[in-house]
Amino acid sequence: MLKKCLFLSFTLLLMLVLVSACSSTNNTEEDNKTKEKNVEVKLVDAMGEVVIPANPERIIAPYLEDSLIALGVKPTAQWSIGDTVLDYLQPELKDIPKIGWDLPLEQALSNEPDLIIFSSPSSVQKGQYEEYKKIAPTYVFKDEISTDWRKQLTQMGEILSKQKEAEDALANYDAKANDAKEKIKASIGDESAALIWVMADKFYLMEDNRFSANVLYGDLGIKQPAFVEGLGGAAVQWDPIALEKLPEIDADHIFLISKKGEAGLEILAKSSIWNGLDAIKNSQVYEMNEPSFWTINGLIASEKTIDEVVKSLAK
Repeated sequence: MLKKCLFLSFTLLLMLVLVSACSSTNNTEEDNKTKEKNVEVKLVDAMGEVVIPANPERIIAPYLEDSLIALGVKPTAQWSIGDTVLDYLQPELKDIPKIGWDLPLEQALSNEPDLIIFSSPSSVQKGQYEEYKKIAPTYVFKDEISTDWRKQLTQMGEILSKQKEAEDALANYDAKANDAKEKIKASIGDESAALIWVMADKFYLMEDNRFSANVLYGDLGIKQPAFVEGLGGAAVQWDPIALEKLPEIDADHIFLISKKGEAGLEILAKSSIWNGLDAIKNSQVYEMNEPSFWTINGLIASEKTIDEVVKSLAK
């Protein structure tokens, strides 16, 4: 009986030691994570070395708001051109004041940022990089990073010490895209699709790597029309396509992206060329009247594109 009691006592003591050790380990890990997020970070950007302050709270990052929101961070001011903002992000940014697209120095100063982030060297207007640095630490993305939203999001995670959040966001996106890809494949098989952006009275056909076409052809694996394949990659100058050329696209499905009331929509409605397309005859043209997320690169924009494509094609 004594031996049994001693054995039970020893077992209980051992369990208490193990629990205490695990608790101590977990606390240490949490402490380390907290410390990591409470220290300055030295990074190399397009302009050289930048010291990022610990836990920046007032961030200005014009046209990079998608990556910020994806990481759970709200900027202190948002990109705008006049009254134009990134409409698709307004549920998160509706109460955030606007700042000019070219980030005037006086606006930057009045918003009292503790971190400024530019999307590329060319987005730093009038060669005023040194002036911005005097206002707050300033990080400038390299072109090859900012043009790829996945790399941009990963780098934003590095800047804000939110690497885990960035990894999780990308993993969740890939899972969403793969699920959508299977649904779309089961619905339309090898049928093709094209993206046409209507702006004013002009029509712009997206190449396979421009904006939401990356999602359509890359992430969702939808077949490109031969005409789109022949265009190659997106050029810096994006020229409109003539109305008379639209039949050459020969897409089974067409996503027509525009704001309501654009003159080009009326032109198409009255055009025998447009109304003669097989996609029109087969009721496989889908009007998308919220162009903001179709015409930008970003995780949230891409997620919204996936939702609309699935809604249209996976029937």
